[in-house]
Amino acid sequence: MKKIGILNQPLSAVVSGLGHLDTVVIADAGLPIPLETERIDLALADGIPSFLETLRVILKEMQVEEAIVAREMLAISPHIYQALQDMLAEVPLKTVDHKAFKNATKTARAVIRTGEFTPYANIILVAGVVF
Repeated sequence: MKKIGILNQPLSAVVSGLGHLDTVVIADAGLPIPLETERIDLALADGIPSFLETLRVILKEMQVEEAIVAREMLAISPHIYQALQDMLAEVPLKTVDHKAFKNATKTARAVIRTGEFTPYANIILVAGVVF
């Protein structure tokens, strides 16, 4: 039995299988997930697990080169955007319109659905390399 890091088997497999520039999405409970994209559903109830908790765990194991959020987050959920800036201090944080964000989820290795009920609490993480 694994005793540290990501314990969820599908999530651990996705993170360990990432290559340079592969993408993973961490999503709120309402983001539509394309049929062609793997869904890892962690949502249990309103806020459980939260978007930020989930991101914090993934960042411990994933090398992130860039992150992308919907521009609408800045106006609708600025507290989430501020938390992302703090958590991703050394990572470029790019904004795109929500339609482009949703379109980009089609090429992600997986969408991780959380129990987050905050609008636009979604992020695309672009895998970097550790060397």
